[in-house]
Amino acid sequence: MKLAIPFIAGLLFAVGLAFGGMTQPAKVVGFLDLFGDWDPSLAFVMGGALAVNLAVYRFTRAKRERPVLDETFHLPTNTQITARLIIGSALFGIGWGLSGFCPGPALASVVTGTAPVLVFVLFMGLGVYGHALTQRFLASSATAGGDG
Repeated sequence: MKLAIPFIAGLLFAVGLAFGGMTQPAKVVGFLDLFGDWDPSLAFVMGGALAVNLAVYRFTRAKRERPVLDETFHLPTNTQITARLIIGSALFGIGWGLSGFCPGPALASVVTGTAPVLVFVLFMGLGVYGHALTQRFLASSATAGGDG
């Protein structure tokens, strides 16, 4: 049961992304094309999602001390805006704008088996792996450099 609920939530999320048009790269690129043939429909999808999330979040936090399937709520504590955050956000936005895919919708679209989706997900995975390697390298360099 502990795995069934996240699976159902993920499936519902994927269906919502598809229904909202977030899995259609042309629709996403049209939303991002502010100075061309702008398509504002995804703003309504995102606004609706944010409204539901905000309402459920406030209700849940007011009524529960802990989540149903975990010991504590896992909320972000870091509020600093750093160069790393800005660079990561810019890379995310560039990737989203060039491909029309965000990670969630791309993973939901894998079931289509189309080449653009599979290539995007492959390179997204390579990026995640490359980031992990870079972080390990930087951590080991900092440790090795601190001993001398």
